[in-house]
Amino acid sequence: MSPSADRTSGEAPPPAEPPAAEPPAGPSSTGAPVAKLPATAWAVLGILSFGEELTGYEVRQWADHILRLFYWSPAMSQIYSELKRLEQVGYASSRTETAEDGRSRRLYTVTDAGRAGLASWVGGAPVEPPVLKHGPMLRVWLGHVADPQRLREIVTRYRDDCARMRAEAEYSRDSAAAVPGWGYPELTARWAARHYAAEHELAGQLLDDLDELAASGRVPRATAPAEDAGTVPGR
Repeated sequence: MSPSADRTSGEAPPPAEPPAAEPPAGPSSTGAPVAKLPATAWAVLGILSFGEELTGYEVRQWADHILRLFYWSPAMSQIYSELKRLEQVGYASSRTETAEDGRSRRLYTVTDAGRAGLASWVGGAPVEPPVLKHGPMLRVWLGHVADPQRLREIVTRYRDDCARMRAEAEYSRDSAAAVPGWGYPELTARWAARHYAAEHELAGQLLDDLDELAASGRVPRATAPAEDAGTVPGR
């Protein structure tokens, strides 16, 4: 299992925000209407759909292993909230198991209705385009008020983070390849490895661009003249 890691620009990332609820996908294969759930709930149900009984903590481990490479890594509070929601709509069930040491744990599994609903959501719900929120690029955009050396440190950290994430994606890809029936998770991890490789290359090019800009003498002044304060680029 790969350790949890976040792509940062040298600062702590903001708390993950669960996506808003999506429109229902229409009737499931059983003819029952599909519950209206946020994408976060579908992602948690998707982890259960691989057929294992899992505790909430194990769901988090699954998310950290592959899901975070292309979507998000939920907090434990989010996971338990979604598991409760899935039970309420009949898409998951749970049972309590007592270990040899006397401690109990709750195990969750997908129901037949949950599997049918998930299949309908995957095939029928609207697919929104990815939303890019790029912390390092936001800093570069505001480079006119930044210390050039600090800006370069941020981009360098971003490049190094991409290299680390690529290595973790490759580990997840290799792990998925060793499990029968995990062809699609393997493809997803392979895509993630390629994505972070491309991001690593772009970060290196950005460092070259910063050096070129500094050498050109075209580095903007930190404070614009008062008469230009209301000027919008392109006008």
